[in-house]
This record gives sequence, structure tokens and C-alpha cells, in this order.
Amino acid sequence: MTPSRRHFLQSSTAIIALPVLESLGFRRFASAAAPAAPPKRLIFLGFGWGITDTTWYPDIKTPGPDYALTTGLKPLERHKKDFSVVQGLWNKYSNEGHWGSTMWLTGANRYAQPGQSFHNSISADQVAAAQIGLQTRFASLQFNSSENGDMSGHGPGLSMAWDVSGKPVGGQNGPVAAFHRLFAKDTTPLVQQKAMLAQKRSVLDAVIDNAKSLQRGLAKNDNAKLEEYFQGIRDIETRLSKEEQWMEVPRPKAPIKEPAVTAQGNGRNEIELIYDIMIAAMLTDSTRVMTFRQPVATLLTAMDIKVHPHDMSHYHTTLGEKLDASQRRDLAQSELLAGFLDKLKATKEADGSTLFDNLALAYGSNIRTGHELSNCPTILTGRGAGLKLGHNIVAPKDTPLCNAWLTLLHGVGVNVERHGDSSGVLKEIAA
Repeated sequence: MTPSRRHFLQSSTAIIALPVLESLGFRRFASAAAPAAPPKRLIFLGFGWGITDTTWYPDIKTPGPDYALTTGLKPLERHKKDFSVVQGLWNKYSNEGHWGSTMWLTGANRYAQPGQSFHNSISADQVAAAQIGLQTRFASLQFNSSENGDMSGHGPGLSMAWDVSGKPVGGQNGPVAAFHRLFAKDTTPLVQQKAMLAQKRSVLDAVIDNAKSLQRGLAKNDNAKLEEYFQGIRDIETRLSKEEQWMEVPRPKAPIKEPAVTAQGNGRNEIELIYDIMIAAMLTDSTRVMTFRQPVATLLTAMDIKVHPHDMSHYHTTLGEKLDASQRRDLAQSELLAGFLDKLKATKEADGSTLFDNLALAYGSNIRTGHELSNCPTILTGRGAGLKLGHNIVAPKDTPLCNAWLTLLHGVGVNVERHGDSSGVLKEIAA
């Protein structure tokens, strides 16, 4: 069988997805050629309100591979050799105990700009997207639950992602929106799509010309604001170029069923569904960079826990049902993560390796518990970034969390000298 140009384009975003290629009649074609090396991927899974620090962290007195797994991490026991718990990391500028993800991937100082009460900088996922996201339809994908982020202790933001100007990047709220973002077919005729794109470019050109005319004679502060505006314009230009690049390439066939709308609102179901959608995104090579701002409030209600999530995070004040809720939450989150790792290890790439072999994944929060922001709960896993796995790692005192992010970025091939407030790579997590 000789594939037509259309078939080749249709499958070009799924070149590593052997099951998808077979469904398109590419079995002999795929096996005849040497499979390309699978790409590296980077995933950040974040949650708010922290964990139960007394039963989640391993004993710092037993670093290394021979540590005892705690009750909060017990569901991950079958994967113990394939993840590391990293202790002692934090964002030193964090000062808001209700913000579990706002500064988690940026390490920014919210008061860095004089006269402003909020400032953020680029998140680690967007640093990666600028380099390893160039070859995919979506430079990155940001997933959220369908609930209000504040209920789950995430803080300000439209997702966990922040752009180069420190502005929030929008995400897909809930599994239904996430599925459609990836796999919904655009039925608009191609000629009309191109006309709409040309119109957008025309409007953008007019805006740029007007802004440049305005720039002459502005004061220094106003010029700084205008430069920020220009950065926003450049971001739009980038998105339009990406849209143009992929306009004639059909969306890949979805390797999973569309989620039911009724599944939304149940935190446990949503987490499982988003994990499945992440795997589908990797199978079709639709993106190589993803974040997931996970639900906590609806996870509790799905478990028939009546304690408010904020109150649960202050379990240490009254113990009782708050402590029980916190520990049950830990178990549920660990069970869900273990299930995700099962699927990543079971899903084959075209060259016989697995998704787990070709990614780096970080799981955690900016909040430890209550309003405590030091020793951010951090699990690192995946064999795609040369990480030391299977260890209880205790970082040196005052180690920036961004050192871990810098190490992950380097591990997946992103060439940057620093990130956020990093002071260098975290040698303790490198294999």
C-alpha cells in the first residue's frame, strides 16, 4: 500500500501512535520503516491545599532507596522503584497560603514590580513549550477541572500556565472541553478558514501600526506598559502562525471515547478522564507539554466527605474529621496517580518503548498544609529525563523548587540557563 499525501498528513501528528496508524491501514508501511525515536514530554500535575505532612512524607532520616513508604503514599507501592519523593524544596517568595499553583511553576516574587500587589513570571511548562512545542499542533495544553479553582486551593490563574509576560494562560475546563480541543473536527470550509485567518492578521497589523504611532513621545513607565502590550501582540502572532501551519492537517482520530457530560463534577472521574486524555494527546503527538490543575473540592464530595477543603487543610488545629478527610484525600490522590502510571507504562510507542520511558512528570503543590509553604510536596517520575528514581531525596536547606524544574527542563532537552529563582540544577535528582 502506498499512502497518499492526505493519509500522510492525517497521520503526521500520530507518527508515534502505532495503534492509530494501524487503524488507518498503515500496518505494513509503519513496520517497513525504522520507527523514529519517540519525543520527550513534560507533564506537571498540581493540586491545592497540600497534603497531610505527618503521614505523607517519608522519614528524612532514611534518604535513599531503602526508605519506608508512608500511609499517604501506600497506593503507589507497586511503582516505588519508579518515582522519587523530593523533600526540602520551596519557592522562597511565596507568601499566600491559599495559592497552591499560582507560583508553583514560576517561583516568582508577587511584589517584584514596585507599586503592584501582584506580579508573576513565565511557568516552567511554557518555557518547555517554546522549544519542544514547535513541532506539534498544540505547543502546550492546559487542563483544569470543571470546578472553581479557588475551591481547590489553586489561587489566581486561568490554569497552571503563565506566559513570558507573567500573564495567565487559559486552559480547558473539564474533560469534555479537553476532548473537543484535541479531537473535534472543524467543519468550516478551508477557504473560509483562510479568509478568517487573513482577517485576523489584517486587524493585528492595524493594531500594531496604531500602537507604534502612539509609542513616540511616551514617558518611560508608559513605554514599559506598551512593551508588555507588544508582547501580547507577539503571542497572538505566534498562535496565528501555528493555526496557519496546521490548518490543512486534519485532527487525528480520537483513540478514546468522548467523555460524557454527566462525568463532570465528580472529581475522581474527572481526574481519571483527564489522565486518559493526556495519554491520547501523547499517542497522537498533539502536544508534548501538559499541565493539569486538579480538583480537590469535588474529589472530596465524590468520596462523600462533608468537610470543606479549606478546613480540611487545617486538620492540625482540631484533628478528628478534618484529619480523617485529609488522609483519605491523600490516599485517593495516590491511587489515581498510581493508576495513571500503570497506563503510562502499559502504553507502547512505535519503537516498542512506553510512554513512561519518554516523559518527565512532576506531581505536587506549592502548599504543604494549612498555610505552610515550605517543603512543597514533590514527586518526580518518568524515565525520559534521566532522573534518579526510587529514592527518598532530601535536598539541601533552602533549595529553590525551581532548581528541580530547571533539571527537568534540561532532562527533556530544553536549553535554558535558569528558571525563576533557580540557583542551578538539582544534582540530587539526577541519575
